[in-house]
Amino acid sequence: ALLPLKERSGPHEPDALSRLLQQPCLADFPERMKVVGVADCRLIARQNLQMKYSVQDCNVFNDWKDAAELDKFADAVIIATPDRHHKGPAVAFAKKGYHILLEKPMAVTVDDCKEIVAVCKKNNVILAVCHVLRYSPPILKVQELLCQGLIGDVVHIQHLEPVGFYHFAHSFVRGNWRNEQESTFSLMAKSCHDIDIINSLMFGKRCIKVSSFGSLSHFSKDNKPEGAADRCLDCAVEKCCPYSAKKLYLEGVKNGIKGWPISVICEGSVVDIESVTKALREGPYGRCVYECDNDVVTHQVVNMEFEEGVTAAFTMVAFTEKLATRKMTIYGTEGELSSEGRDPVTVFDFLTKTKTEYPLDYSSMKETHLGGHGGADYYLMDSFIQAIAENNPSLIRTGPEETLVSHLLVFDAERARRESRVVYCAHTE
Repeated sequence: ALLPLKERSGPHEPDALSRLLQQPCLADFPERMKVVGVADCRLIARQNLQMKYSVQDCNVFNDWKDAAELDKFADAVIIATPDRHHKGPAVAFAKKGYHILLEKPMAVTVDDCKEIVAVCKKNNVILAVCHVLRYSPPILKVQELLCQGLIGDVVHIQHLEPVGFYHFAHSFVRGNWRNEQESTFSLMAKSCHDIDIINSLMFGKRCIKVSSFGSLSHFSKDNKPEGAADRCLDCAVEKCCPYSAKKLYLEGVKNGIKGWPISVICEGSVVDIESVTKALREGPYGRCVYECDNDVVTHQVVNMEFEEGVTAAFTMVAFTEKLATRKMTIYGTEGELSSEGRDPVTVFDFLTKTKTEYPLDYSSMKETHLGGHGGADYYLMDSFIQAIAENNPSLIRTGPEETLVSHLLVFDAERARRESRVVYCAHTE
């Protein structure tokens, strides 16, 4: 049994778990899982989830703390609170013996991450952190080919995360992850997935040292065009602005688009021209991108050196055409491996000078409703349910210890950026 949790009022950009819960995921696992409780401070969201999953009134709460005070009444809990509110419910429910599916990041401070891991281990709780990329067919294929030794010994990994220009404006300028005090820094909020993947492809080699560079570019008051208004609906120059809220939201709904990101800005109401216009007139998503309280970086590079001299370079950038179509190239002593989005993984063999394509396996996805993140949402939920049913933590690809290691690497990288220096990772000092 799964218990979804949320903590925030007003328009809220849903994270991966929240979007998953809004989908008919029970249709994929009707005999394997049942939602028996809901905690959400937003009345409409709470009512929608209760209706969707036929939850009894006695197990519907407007505060997760009320649910945590009861005797254990479910096998597991899904925690989808905002980033800064992960530790409280994670620790409370772990102490009650609930297994936990926790949205990434695990937490936004080193101490909170360590406490969550310690409490879960002490109480023999299965903890799965939603690094969904670990479950995606492209990464599974990359891991398989590396294990086969097709490119020899890995020497260097180059990884690019293109956020997408309108996605960044939506989520990281106007939206929930725009401000560190309300959420966390960009590398943790957006790219802990990617650092985790790089770390996992080192197959146990530890990161020795890290450097990083990045800053907030363009989305500031200094770059506000002359004649621009504070809100796009009132702006005389918005037609010339690629980040116009009218273009992103209002024109979208006029063209029949009602899903993400438009559905986010008028949460709790019907998605139509009237509700979107009202949201742009009054809410945070109608603001000029040059007049927001955003402070997270728009681009960042992270350079890592692992044991045995293996290196990796990660780049996150906001200003891209493609949205989350990650591109990875892995250079080995005997070949080169390339992966981009849902394209087949390619391997170039240095000896034969031939290139081979390896198609991705989406066979389990034919009937699923959980197609998010290139199918990774389905595989994540499938693995978590199976792990709980069999009491088998080995089915979890992102358990507590490994997730903690990659999170600590993210914290070290951000410290390197802020302090303009090379940081030696804690386990090597």
